[in-house]
Amino acid sequence: MSSPTGPAPGLPVRMPRPRQPGRHRRPEPVAAPAGAPPLVLAVPGTPDIATRHLAEETLSIARSELPGLDARVGYVDAEADSEGFPPLDAVLGYAAAQRAARASEAREGESAEDPWAQAPDAVVVPLLAGPDSAALRRIRQSVMNSGSASELTDTLGPHPLLAEALHVRLSEAGLARADRARLFTVATAADGIVLATVGGEEAVQAAGITGMLLSARLAVPVLAAALDEEGSIARAADQLRGSGSRNLALAPCLIGPEVDETLTAMAAKEAGCAASEPLGAYPAIGKLALAKYASVLGITTQPSPQGASAR
Repeated sequence: MSSPTGPAPGLPVRMPRPRQPGRHRRPEPVAAPAGAPPLVLAVPGTPDIATRHLAEETLSIARSELPGLDARVGYVDAEADSEGFPPLDAVLGYAAAQRAARASEAREGESAEDPWAQAPDAVVVPLLAGPDSAALRRIRQSVMNSGSASELTDTLGPHPLLAEALHVRLSEAGLARADRARLFTVATAADGIVLATVGGEEAVQAAGITGMLLSARLAVPVLAAALDEEGSIARAADQLRGSGSRNLALAPCLIGPEVDETLTAMAAKEAGCAASEPLGAYPAIGKLALAKYASVLGITTQPSPQGASAR
């Protein structure tokens, strides 16, 4: 038996495992630098409870990769009086006010000099899988309206981790094998994928890069098409069928909030195929958001698989 002060005499004492030496040693966790500007996730679309959960889960993943990270959510399309859904410009304005207060304290000698004095007030990361000119225009306008000196990063894709996430969503829907190496078959596995995006031609080109990576994973043809361009999805489906594909699937290269979910369902019906779910809060989304933030500030995070680290 053990006592309140420790194990009873004669019983073995559990000692901490020694750190493994050499190149197989696990890296020490990296923490966010004190006083670093916040990561502000810019979430497009109509705010609702599902969107809030998605954004919070995404930032939870980012914080797990970089403990101590100051991460906040700003809703691009929220009204000024939206309770529980702070507008992006208000979040950035508050971050700028906090930075100004710290600078004032430093000038008056009440605190140490801020090592991040020349950094932006916040780093804004769009919750977008690829370029969407309309959404990005609204985000830039919010940054300008905030009066802050915040820096806006690129969108999260194209990136190999998005191809991984698309593969997982397709396999969850029974439209793709989970792992080619296991050599098992799925009766409903697609032999052609329409990769759906929004944002016009620029978005289609970016999704096409992720689509090539997805095609390499699944060994089936993948064509990108725009949900917001009439007939684009149907034309891509016809092109795949014309090249020999018979069992198609629609894979949204979208995180979720940026488009009405009924649009994806209508597109799948138009193409005559089943569809997987949007990417949502897949772990890669949080890792990529952190990578964009860390790259702006020159912060080195602990290495992540498949090149998701910031540097």
